[in-house]
Amino acid sequence: MLNKPQFPIQLFYDGSCSVCAREIEHYLSLDHGGRLVAVNIKSPDFKPEPFHIPLEAFMYELHAIDRSGEVYRGIEAFRAIWQAFPDSTIYCIMGSLINLPVINPVARLLYKGFALIRPYLPKRHSCDGGSCSIGRKH
Repeated sequence: MLNKPQFPIQLFYDGSCSVCAREIEHYLSLDHGGRLVAVNIKSPDFKPEPFHIPLEAFMYELHAIDRSGEVYRGIEAFRAIWQAFPDSTIYCIMGSLINLPVINPVARLLYKGFALIRPYLPKRHSCDGGSCSIGRKH
């Protein structure tokens, strides 16, 4: 079982990926307590070195880093995000389901499949350099 994240958490997303950016925009639109901070890894200002995570790793899967420095990747990052909404029945259910022994490996497999096709998904071209920053930035 994962530790409960210490908020706020930074969400590292690919601002050129339309699906990725839309997903993060959705979570930010629900976050009224400042528990989530969006970090666009495609921004020219983004430097991965302070996080000790290679840019390729950030590009491969969603990363979330909480206030204490705990790193959540892929499915665990989504679970950390969902915990930002403790009053949401649907996110509480999803967070519980994702840990079930049968569902967790299937979710991980599906996420890896998404990670493989993500580079071929439509890009956001309406922003400077094809990379859009959204919401509250770090």
